Amino acid sequence: MTRFRLWILLGLLLLAHPDAARAAASDWVRHPEIAMRLVAANSGTGTQGAVGLGLEMQLAPGWKTYWRSPGDAGLPPTVDWAGSDNLANATLRFPVPERFTLFGLETYGYGGTVILPIEAALQTPGEALRVRAGVDVLVCEVVCIPYRAELALDLAAGLGVPSAQAHDLARFASSVPPVDAAGGGVNGLAIETADLRAGPPASLLVQVRAEPPLAAPDIYVEGPPGWSFAKPIVQFSEGGRLATMIVPAAAGPGAEKLGGGNVTFTLVDRGRAVERMLALGTAPPAALSGSLLAMLAVALLGGLVLNLMPCVLPVLAMKLAGLVAHAQQDRRATRLSFLATAAGIVVAFAILAASLVGLKAAGEAVGWGLQFQQPWFLAAMALVLVGFAANLWGWFDIPLPAALGRVGDPKFGGSFATGLFATLLATPCSAPFVGTAVGFALAQGPVEIFAIFIALGLGLAAPYLAVAAAPGLAQVLPRPGRWMGVLRAVLGLALVGTAAWLASVLAAQLGLAAALALALALVGLALGLFLLRARRHVRLRVWLASLCVFVAVAVPPRLATAPASALAADPAIAWVAFDRTEIDRAVAAGRVVFVDVTADWCVTCQVNKRLVVSRPPVLDRLQSGGVVAMRADWTRPDARISAYLASFGRYGIPFNAVYGPGAPGGIALPELLSADAVLAALAQAAAPVAISRAPL
Repeated sequence: MTRFRLWILLGLLLLAHPDAARAAASDWVRHPEIAMRLVAANSGTGTQGAVGLGLEMQLAPGWKTYWRSPGDAGLPPTVDWAGSDNLANATLRFPVPERFTLFGLETYGYGGTVILPIEAALQTPGEALRVRAGVDVLVCEVVCIPYRAELALDLAAGLGVPSAQAHDLARFASSVPPVDAAGGGVNGLAIETADLRAGPPASLLVQVRAEPPLAAPDIYVEGPPGWSFAKPIVQFSEGGRLATMIVPAAAGPGAEKLGGGNVTFTLVDRGRAVERMLALGTAPPAALSGSLLAMLAVALLGGLVLNLMPCVLPVLAMKLAGLVAHAQQDRRATRLSFLATAAGIVVAFAILAASLVGLKAAGEAVGWGLQFQQPWFLAAMALVLVGFAANLWGWFDIPLPAALGRVGDPKFGGSFATGLFATLLATPCSAPFVGTAVGFALAQGPVEIFAIFIALGLGLAAPYLAVAAAPGLAQVLPRPGRWMGVLRAVLGLALVGTAAWLASVLAAQLGLAAALALALALVGLALGLFLLRARRHVRLRVWLASLCVFVAVAVPPRLATAPASALAADPAIAWVAFDRTEIDRAVAAGRVVFVDVTADWCVTCQVNKRLVVSRPPVLDRLQSGGVVAMRADWTRPDARISAYLASFGRYGIPFNAVYGPGAPGGIALPELLSADAVLAALAQAAAPVAISRAPL
């Protein structure tokens, strides 16, 4: 009630002194894109040695101006105080900015209405102040326009009264990041260390600590001229209380040396911020770091485990068929064939690595299995699967390109192509260890990406390499007979089933009509290959295949309709759509949130759903009403979900996390879920924790 009475008294004072209130602000200088004026917290100069002023800017929708360090482009606001009286000096302060990303450029600034606080020191305290300010700003949307405003503000001597702008000025002043000079932390945030990893590419490794845990941290870096710093990649630990922020750095022409110098860091996290200047230490090169060596071992193990994942069923089928085909060959032929398949796998992973490096350099979203979000890729893979099935059934021989046929022998070219194809079919799954290895790689530079992906390829190729090292393994299989025809028929059906699954994924992306068009093309291809299986119909088969490729790739996008919601696919649980801000609100209200990032093309996701999430006791817990079940459908590209995964250092799915009063930063679950792991995380998140107020 006391505060309420104070505001009533303040209002009465303003009504009693309207001229004084008006005197605390200059006239507006207006342009189509921006309006500017000076404001003061008080109508008088008071008795202190400084007064509080502010530069208020109102920007048109879509337009922005810049922070003190604009980033990759832009100019900060500057003020010329010439012509002022009784002004010793004036310091412009900058509230926490927004990050703007456009065409791969990172810039920092403000949109809407912003007030830049000004600390104006007086030459003679208690005397009147005459302020004259020549303000230069750059405002940008698609184009950038520089503007200058001549602003004038006079404050009388004496105490005066609080101005109408005092509250807004105080609000923006409170969002100016405090400086942590001692390094002990401010506002529950501490920037502990900052190291330079020379690369290439160069990056800064910034260690930060927080209490309460971090929710959505960002960091702005101000380094020597000529350097630019991209959006950080955040790797959380200790439930969000500790994080390593990896900031990619790039030097422009004439850039100064970065290592050993002082760099200013501004850490922000949902309403709190801290600023600290640090001298950069030196991080060991990634290629020599123990973490990379350990992650290479994880990648090898992940590639090996990938052979056992359900999404690799067609790969296992081709392996089995290959073993049968080589059972009666000599040891040298068996060894060369399996080496060719292993080489195809490793080359395919190298191609994936090169593609991801290129996309990352272009500023695009990168991740594991993202090609399954593209309808044309689904259609092409379904056609290839039907072709492989027809080949197993003896309807035609697959003609390989001449380049592949030179791998020792034409049949070895076929083994090489099988390795390439096997890798593409393996990528919808994020098996145990695979997600960890891929997340580590994509948070690093090109060297680490290639190293990790080659290790994944060697792990996936390990069974082939084992047979190549001991060709006698192929000799233990039964001799060829009628049973081989039955086996080839069964394996062909498995491939057709996989093609049907890809069509169902296309239905989730583009709708039922598009999936029916693809199914028509697949049936037409299979029927045509059966009817034209005689050798004299080779040319007709080529024309048929070309027509089916055209129908499968070109027609479905033209029939696209709104796909069904993924939330309705599991009616037993009251799923809500993914919204990162709603997670924080639910946790603030004391609720637990279970996040499921899934996609129709992710077979491991479906396994988790059927074996764990949709079965008691996890199902009972999600139906109890105390848990918000939130689903993020990544079947189609979604930048929000990509960014969310990257905040955990993950770039593939399945991914599940649990939030609550006991885990506001989120608990990441393993790729393969178990009921015990989910229930333990839900219990931990539900338990409230006491927030320590001790300094960091």
